[in-house]
Order: sequence, then structure tokens, then C-alpha cells
Amino acid sequence: MTNQRPRCQSVNTTCPYCGVGCGVTSTSNSIGNFTIDGDINHPANFGKLCSKGYALPDTLHGDNRLLSPRINGKNSTWREAITAIATKFQDILNTHGPEAIAFYVSGQLLTEDYYVVNKFVKGYLGTANIDTNSRLCMASSVAGHKRAFGSDTVPGCYEDLESANLVVLVGSNLAWCHPVLFQRIEAAKRRNPSLKTIAIDPRESATAQQCDIHLKIKPGGECDAVLFSGLLNYLVNQHALDNDWIKENTNNIEDAVLSCTQWTPGAIASFTGLPVEQIQSFYALFLKTEKVVTVYSQGVNQSHCGTDTVNSITNVHLATGRIGKAGAGPFSITGQPNAMGGREVGGLANMLTCHMDIENENHRSLVQHFWQSPTIAQKPGLKAVDLFKAVGTGEVKALWVMATNPADSMPLANDVADAIKNCEFTVVSEVSSHTDTSDLANIQLPARAWAEKDGTVTNSERRISRQRAFKTSPEHSRSDWWAVAHVAKAMGWASAFSYQSPADIFREYATLSGENNYGTRDFDISLFEDIDDTQYNDLSPVQWPCTKTNPQGTKRLFANGGFFTKDRKAKFIPINVGQSATSTAGKANINSAHPLLLNTGRIRDQWHTMTRTGYSPKLMSHTGEPFVEINPADAQKLQIKDATLTSVSSEFGTIQLRALITSRVTVGSVFVPMHWNKQFASNARVNVLVHNVTDPVSGQPALKNQYVQLKPCNYASHAFVLTTTKPSALTYDYWASIPVENGWKTEIASKLPPSELYHSINGALTIEPPAEPNTEEPLVYHDAPHHDFRSASFNATQLVQAVFVHKEPVHVARQVSANLLNHAIDKFTDRVMVLSGQGLLDMPDTGATICSCMNVGSKTIESAIQAGNLTIDDVGKACNAGTQCGSCRADISRMIMANKNAALTAGSVSE
Repeated sequence: MTNQRPRCQSVNTTCPYCGVGCGVTSTSNSIGNFTIDGDINHPANFGKLCSKGYALPDTLHGDNRLLSPRINGKNSTWREAITAIATKFQDILNTHGPEAIAFYVSGQLLTEDYYVVNKFVKGYLGTANIDTNSRLCMASSVAGHKRAFGSDTVPGCYEDLESANLVVLVGSNLAWCHPVLFQRIEAAKRRNPSLKTIAIDPRESATAQQCDIHLKIKPGGECDAVLFSGLLNYLVNQHALDNDWIKENTNNIEDAVLSCTQWTPGAIASFTGLPVEQIQSFYALFLKTEKVVTVYSQGVNQSHCGTDTVNSITNVHLATGRIGKAGAGPFSITGQPNAMGGREVGGLANMLTCHMDIENENHRSLVQHFWQSPTIAQKPGLKAVDLFKAVGTGEVKALWVMATNPADSMPLANDVADAIKNCEFTVVSEVSSHTDTSDLANIQLPARAWAEKDGTVTNSERRISRQRAFKTSPEHSRSDWWAVAHVAKAMGWASAFSYQSPADIFREYATLSGENNYGTRDFDISLFEDIDDTQYNDLSPVQWPCTKTNPQGTKRLFANGGFFTKDRKAKFIPINVGQSATSTAGKANINSAHPLLLNTGRIRDQWHTMTRTGYSPKLMSHTGEPFVEINPADAQKLQIKDATLTSVSSEFGTIQLRALITSRVTVGSVFVPMHWNKQFASNARVNVLVHNVTDPVSGQPALKNQYVQLKPCNYASHAFVLTTTKPSALTYDYWASIPVENGWKTEIASKLPPSELYHSINGALTIEPPAEPNTEEPLVYHDAPHHDFRSASFNATQLVQAVFVHKEPVHVARQVSANLLNHAIDKFTDRVMVLSGQGLLDMPDTGATICSCMNVGSKTIESAIQAGNLTIDDVGKACNAGTQCGSCRADISRMIMANKNAALTAGSVSE
């Protein structure tokens, strides 16, 4: 079963990365090569893409693909795999009941996949033990929405970011995590100079650097909620509430106001670490600016009080009537391309499909009757953290994981990996042949990749877009809905899962959304209940709700009330944070041995656990090793030098990272990226360190407030290695390996002396046989007294391996040396130059990559700055850096500022 597409055509589809939901256009040529561009007509991005979007062609290769089902590590057939799954599920159902089966799915699934698996689990297996990795990114936002609005509704749209006069970014590194939206704001600022941006973030992120105001709030979770509770108190004291709107459209304002009276500017300053003057300026600006959008993301959600923080934000917008209006409202920006679609289908363990409630008897009855299912889950299932605890204890005996990598992404990651490994029966649906999770499975199922899938996704502004296949899938790859439907059929439910296409599923789903709705539920796409296959294929992006009386969709909700509570009024939520009983929640593990607060998050060019972006040389060129950001004062105290290897430990485990000393993080805190896994580094899975404390309302893990200690690692030797193929079975004390064009580069550190490490590397790595009998032996340079060992091996004119070993970190120009893998090297003098580690004379070192989109290095940008280009735009004109997605503009700005500071210092010295 393959999905064929004729060549030499353009197909409009949707980017598979963040929740912005950018439209992309894929164009294939006559030999099947693809180019990817932004879709200029898509209303989410109007042709713009980020660095990951521009690098999408790198992800279309067939390397590391799972090409057939595997049972216990051996290739199998789909018939055998489906029979094995259905038989085991039925046996567990009969013996232990439905609660012994669980699914863990993903915002990478298409809505049609999500719908079918939820129907199967909740309506046919009869359990709600299905949760999603969206629990890790936006569950607190869902809970906050439901408490305030009665439904999980995002009120606004992206246009609000452009029509606002104040955009407040809370716990959101929008410039790196959602670059297209940030560039829309930046463009709006150029058109409207009165538009101001504020970043509330403990770290000086790329976003904070480019905003007008940075509130460098104390890290730890509760400070954001305290700041917005104080804002509500300030608005009350300034008589700035919209009392008429409040009276007509809300309830419970008195309790919310009472809960925040203690938060005076002085008390807030003491709790948050912000200066009183800065707090007062922020509050005054909010008060006088009618059009305010508050954008929040994981810095708010990934907390032990994330739901309260969400409601502290919705409270101030409800109190001022700034919701659902052009340029005004609270705005949750999701992390994944279809996190919103997963919420719509009930992908979370405490939800039913079409935004219905699993604890509502009428909703359960409606859904079961519509599905004609033999049962329906009667209660919420296990949320992610509890789900994997139950896998670990054996309460869950069968687990099916789809399109996600919990062995890396879940807190207490080692415990989760052990639980999966020891589970009685684990199925993993994956694109890649090896991930840290799929390697633990009994059965692996080959899924289709994003370029091969048909269906829909919903972005952060409720906009449904078509995902269209433009590439033929491998012969045995299947859509996830297809795999689930066939297991359901094998278990005797063929008539309920007889779908022939995603359009069949979408029609059923759309029909259910309007069933007995009549405007009582926010999610309604019943306009499409009779959509035919052609109309489905041609579906244009549209924002729900969209019905036959509202066929154009809906930009905004709640401007005139109409919330989805019983009395159609929103509810203010009292916020009780900062008290002794709650202020230590999730922080009990602080002690003298673990004094530093760990923050985790994304970096610019990587995505989740690197199962896709990790194989793109372009995206890996910006940051090639896992790292820990540490403040200079802490580094000096701990005797950690810049770029040295450092151990980061908690009571749960230890990882090893490269130290990056920077004032971007505050004293007493560190930052580590979330992305690295066992496929790319020896020991860099940050969630090995992180506790599994969760928000008590949403069940979302508090991934950003773990306390750790740092120590320098002392290794006897270090190595830098270039190879044409990925090194396998690396067993050194430390290693990190990334792809480069036509090969791989690997950093190694070891307790072995340099000479022993050198011989170990050359003995362990396989060198391609020479193409010609007379090809020279490897070139070797040894300086034993200085502990310097080098070699280079060639196959005709191709460099196939270079090894550099020293007792200190190796001084090699990494990027220019890696470029030698693409260069014909036929002169003996050039081969000798390879050993220098500085490239060839005719290959200038452009430095570490700063602009991934245009492949511009740091030294090229430095040259442009030194030539007198002292603005970001001027640098862009000189060397093209920062002219595409804009996510490198903060780096360019720092380089410009460093140049100016150096010039000032030089001038001061000369005086």
C-alpha cells in the first residue's frame, strides 16, 4: 500500500514542527527531488518559514527509516504484527480488564489519526488510559481555559499580535520557538512604532534581548502568577476594571480580588526579584494600553502551579474586558503542529472527543451512541506521569506509543525507560528505525513521515489546515489511523473502523462535533459533515467554529461574552500562590548539595528529541554539542571554565555537558536544552535529572524547577574526529556526534592517556578500503612530548577519516575541517594541511554557523561588522545573515554590541 503522487508538481501542505502551523509548498522535479518554500497564501505565515522549515528537505531522506514491522527485533509482516497486537490486547482485556492497557500518543499525529485511536481506546477498549506528549506542553493551559471559560478555547488569532499596542510574552522564547510569529510582531512594530513588547523570563533569551522591556523575573514557577496577581490588585486600586463588562459576562470577581490584595509592588519585588520601579512601569503600561495581548508558553505551563498562572493571566484580561477583541486577549501558543487537534479529539486522558467531558454523563452517552460502541470510558484515565508509573508497577501490562519518545522527554527519564523496557507488551509506531523508545519495544510499526501523510492539523489560533502527502512512502509504511483500524478490525469491530481514507474519518468527526450541539459547545466543524473527497483534498485553512450558519469560520470568541459555562459567564479564579504551603511545592529537593536551579527548554534549530532535526547537517551546524549555560559568578565559584566538560547532577542522576558561561542566566540558575538523546551523545538526556512533580490541576510536569549541582569533569584526553559514516558503538567516557555534509563529526573525551585514546579510536572506527591499490597510507603526525596525535585517511581524493587527539580540548577549526569531507583533496600539500586542523589555504574559515537559513558563519558576520555595518539590517545586506526567518537576529545583535564594547574599551585604553 503506497500513496503515489505524480512528479513535477507543487503541493501545498503544512509544516510538521511548532504550533504556528505554517503552510509550506513542496515542488518536485522530474527526478523526484523536492524543494520546500513557504506557502505565500497561507494565513499563518504568508510565505515565511523558520530555519527548521527551510531545512525540511534534509528530513526527506531514507536514512534511519523503519522499513517493515519488527517483532522482537526481527522483520515481520503487517499481518503478523496486527495479529500479535490484537491477540495480546484481547488476552489482557479478558484477564486484567481495560485499565491494564494504555496508549501514549503525540501532537505529531494528524487529527484523523488522533480521532481513530481515541475512538478505539475510549469507545471500544473501554478505558481512558490514553494520554499525549501534549500533557508536557499545554495541559495547564487547557485546565486554565476550562476553569475560566468553561471550555478549552483560545479566544484570539494571530492578527491580534499585529493589531495590539502591547504584546506581553510570558515564559515564551517566541523568537526561537515560534520565529514566524515573532517576525510578524517585529514587522508590525516597524509599521506601528507605538507597539511595545515585554518579555517576562528569568533568562535573557533571544526574545528578551529583542523586546523593548525585559522583566528578568526570578525562576521557579510561582513568580509569574504573583506578578499577574499583583497586576489585578493594581488595576483594582487604580479603579481600572471594566465593571459593566464584568457584571454582564463574569462571575466570582470578589474572590479573585480578595486573593491578591497582599501583592503590593513591594511584596511582589521581594518575591520575584524585580525592581519596584520596573513592576510599576509594567503595570502602568498595561493599564493605559487598551490593546494588550498576553502570549504565554512552556515557561508558564511547565510548572507545579501552571494552571494558576494561566488563570492569573486570564483574570486580568477578564477584569479589563480585553478578550476576544482585535489586538486584545490571553494567547496560549502551543508547542507542536497538532497539539490543538489532539485537544479537539480528546487526546488527553481527562477529555472526550469534540471538546466533550468524560465526567459528563450526557456527553459520554452522546459519544457512545454516535459511535455505536460497546462501551465508553467512565472516568478520566491516567495522565502521562501516572501512566508511566503504572507501566513501571505492572498495573499497565500493554502500552502502545505513537510518534513520540518518552524515554527521553518524560521526567525521571531513566525510570520511564526502565518501565517501557520491562512492560509485558510494548508497541511503538515510529518513522525511525532507532529511537531511545523504539529500541525498547516488543513490536515496532513503520509509520509514514510527514511528507507522506494525508489529513488535517490545527494550529494555535484554531486554524485547521490540510496536511497533504507529496512524497511516496516506503512500501510497508502505513498511516497511524490505518494501523489502529486494522487492530480494531482484528478484534472484531470491523464495521466501526471501515475507513478507506482520511476524508472518511474527517466527515465522521465533523458530524460528531455538531451532534446535539446548538452552540452549547465551542468546538463545532459540522459545516464539513457532508464534505466530499474532492472538497476535502482542496480544503482551505479555516478557523473553528465553522458551521453552516458560519461557513467562513471564526476569528475571535468572547468579545461579547457567550462563554461555555452553564450560565454562559466566565469565572474569575482566586490565585493562592506564594504562601508557605505552596511556595515550596516541587522545590523540596533543594539542599546544599544541589544549589542551582535547572531550567530546560528548546534551542533555535532543534525539535523535541532530535529524531528528525538531528539528522539535518544544516540544523546541527548552529549548536553541535549538548551544553549547560552557567552564570560567570557561579562558574568562577565552581572553577568551571568556558567550553569545558561539566557534570550536572541531581538526586536522580548525572549527565555531562559542555559549559557555556554567559550572563544570560542569573546567578544560582542554569539552562540545559531538552533535545539530546542516546543517538547523538553519550549522556546528555536532561530529563534524567528532573523530578516528576506535577501541577495538581492539569497533571503537567514541572520540568523547569529541578535543583542540581555542577562539577568540572577532568579527563586525560580529548579528541575531534571526522568520518564519512556515523560512528557506531562509541563507548568512550564522553562523546557527542552530529551529521555534517557528507559525513559526521564527533567530540570525544576519555580517562585514557592521549596515545591510548588515539590508538583506540583508530582501531574502533572502520575506514573505507582504498579505491586504488596505490592509494597512500594514512598520514600521521605524532608529537608525544606535547601529547598531540593526528591522522588523516583518504580514499583516492576523498577524505574518509581524520582524528585529532590532545590532552586538552583539541584546537581545530571545526566547521572548515568538516567542509573537507566535501572537497577533492588530490595534492600532497593539501593532505598535510588537513592535519593542521585549520582547513586549506583556499578554504577560508567562516566560523561557527550563526545563520542556518543562509549558511553564514560567525567570522563572515564579524567581517561585515568590522567593515562598518553596525545594524542588523546592514549586516544582512552585507552577507545575507538574518534575512530569512530572523531567528539569528539576536545573535547578530550580540555580535554588534560586542564589537561596539570592544571599540569603546580600545578607545578608553588608548586615552
